[in-house]
Amino acid sequence: MKERRDALRRLSYGVYVISARRGEEINAMTMRMVSQVSQRPPRVALAIAKVRYTHQFILESEAFAVNVLAKGQEMIGGHFGLRTGRDMEKFAGVEYEKGITGAPILTECSAFLECRLVASHDMGNCTLFIGEVVHAGTHDKPPLIYRESDYFG
Repeated sequence: MKERRDALRRLSYGVYVISARRGEEINAMTMRMVSQVSQRPPRVALAIAKVRYTHQFILESEAFAVNVLAKGQEMIGGHFGLRTGRDMEKFAGVEYEKGITGAPILTECSAFLECRLVASHDMGNCTLFIGEVVHAGTHDKPPLIYRESDYFG
């Protein structure tokens, strides 16, 4: 069991902030697992626990953005990952732009993928969301690679 956990922790991941809009509310959360699942059409998949506040935003808006954090943005990853938007306005003091779906796009990230929800699958405690990329952009910044020690010592 420990060996399996340790081996899985060595898989390479980026650090992503998943954002969405629900009416006038915006929220976001940090993730380390986003996968491209199709090239034509361009689609990505992510699994979000049903208890996460952002989960309901995606279900209701049928859209989300994947903000690929840039090297050096560990603090942004921690900001969006260690607190819930139920208790605070996560975007207070954070620079962002409103995307074409209404989802917030972080202005200083390495890249972003704005997606329309095309499928959702119940996976037990999580929902697997599949989004088709409808808008994307990059900045000249290398992506942040997830290392557990950067967040959990």
